[in-house]
Amino acid sequence: MKTTKTIHLKNRPTGKPELTDFDFTTSEIPELKEGDVLLRSKYVSVDPYLRGRMSDAPSYVESFELNKPIASGSIAEVLESKNSNFSKGDHVSGMLQWKETQVATADGLIKVDPDKAPLSAYLGILGMTGLTAYLGLTEIGKPKEGETLLVSGAAGAVGSVVGQIGKILGLRVVGIAGTDEKIALLKSEFGFDEAINYKTTENMTEAITEVCPDGVDVYFDNVGGEISEAVLFNINTFSRTVNCGAISVYNNTEPPKSMSVQPFLIKKSSSMQGFIVHNFADMHPAGIQQLAEWLDQDKLKYTETIRAGFENIPQAFLDLFEGKNKGKMVVKI
Repeated sequence: MKTTKTIHLKNRPTGKPELTDFDFTTSEIPELKEGDVLLRSKYVSVDPYLRGRMSDAPSYVESFELNKPIASGSIAEVLESKNSNFSKGDHVSGMLQWKETQVATADGLIKVDPDKAPLSAYLGILGMTGLTAYLGLTEIGKPKEGETLLVSGAAGAVGSVVGQIGKILGLRVVGIAGTDEKIALLKSEFGFDEAINYKTTENMTEAITEVCPDGVDVYFDNVGGEISEAVLFNINTFSRTVNCGAISVYNNTEPPKSMSVQPFLIKKSSSMQGFIVHNFADMHPAGIQQLAEWLDQDKLKYTETIRAGFENIPQAFLDLFEGKNKGKMVVKI
């Protein structure tokens, strides 16, 4: 029986994951059954939320099993098919295991067209990343023209798209990122009105006040922690906070000691709501259609950090927590 390179979860990380938490091995490729497809991985997505699946704490998605393959959003080429919906040479998107080659059922696989957009875009701007930005902002943030939108993790895959959609919808957009290079990128490439480098800013509360003189109406939160606490001092009456991610605390080994948000929310009649993109599954087709339309009209730009090589998937994932990505981080196989 043929085998393929595979990446397993070897240990449940304590704090920040390390390369030693991953195991490179080989696994057998089973024979195709009726309805199956044989896939060769082309692009693999690495995302901060995978850190949560590496622990055994209850969450909205099941934990990875130890000594079993890790899985994430991927693009693959069909090498062989016993499914009438897919043919050899098709490209598909789906939640696939970290394997160079694998047999998969057709459940959850979606055909993607490499002639309409680069294959990697279907993991980012035209995939879960774009949908997270679009649906989180519009369905929870409920932006109104002329309001101020503040985005943390603004140079990341989701944040950079949120800011651009905010500009399309007529908002004043301010971003928070961690390097001067990213700050310049936000303003020159993605059209943000202002941006703050949190790593070189001593007082984030004052800095936000300075660049958001009319306060914050919509806060799209990708980081949590101290940055998001500083935002609370600047929220407007009836403001909306969209809790998308909390990468600043994902590797904490103890519960963070945070200030109480309730007094701020009560005082400002403000709302705060967390979400996952699958909450809006019925809106995904329309969302992708809208994103594709904006992309075709050159209203949306996207940045990718593409690493090469199957063996570099774990390191690419670790680099997310060091802020070494601009936009979506993917690995080309």
